Amino acid sequence: MGAGHAHRLYRHGHSPVHALPPHTKLAAVFCFVVVVVSTPREAMWAFGLYAVLLGAVAYASRVPLPFLLKRLLIEVPFVAFAVLMPFVAEGERVDVLGMSLSVNGLWGAWNVLAKGTLGVAASVLLASTTELRSLLLGLQRLKLPPLLVQIASFMIRYGDVITDEMRRMKIARESRGFEARGVRQWGVLAKSAGALFIRSYERGERVHLAMVSRGYAGSMPVIDEVTASRAQWTYAFALPGAALVVCLLGWTL
Repeated sequence: MGAGHAHRLYRHGHSPVHALPPHTKLAAVFCFVVVVVSTPREAMWAFGLYAVLLGAVAYASRVPLPFLLKRLLIEVPFVAFAVLMPFVAEGERVDVLGMSLSVNGLWGAWNVLAKGTLGVAASVLLASTTELRSLLLGLQRLKLPPLLVQIASFMIRYGDVITDEMRRMKIARESRGFEARGVRQWGVLAKSAGALFIRSYERGERVHLAMVSRGYAGSMPVIDEVTASRAQWTYAFALPGAALVVCLLGWTL
């Protein structure tokens, strides 16, 4: 985990949220999501308060609202699934705008939309204020199995390498007059995919041999030791702590 690696979700900044150690933010987001999932779906007001809490975090992180909303589009497939639930679920039916909808399906759709949106929003905020390299260091600090951390690290680093290789191959095809217009061009694309697979496999072998020659024995050395003070832990857990209070009120009121 040597050099930094920026990604499209990350937005450079100098806010208090950006400055928090990555493992504190990872733990805080995980606890927040657990609290949100544990909230009864009937406590609709509670989910509104969760959204307010996330809005406060977004304000403190100085991440623009359009930036966050654009990244929330990743939730669209889950929204489509939730919209279908009232139509396909069984049980008591109710008429809404001339349509017969399932009561259980409506509650289920609300449950998926509310909890899913809040979880995705919290994850987007985490990614927007934490670099990928820092996230990996945070996972390492939280004692995630080292093998999983290494796999994630290699996926992140070489995903862009393979993507760049695909881009160069596309430019090479287009420079020779190739255009994918129909089924007849599928053979060329299949050969390109095969060549990409072989190149990626060979690159992986060369990287592994290079690592072994430099003393790699199954674990990566820890270059940066990430630590957090009690004040930073307290600041990070303000979000899940406030959410826990809301959750308890949702179960008791």
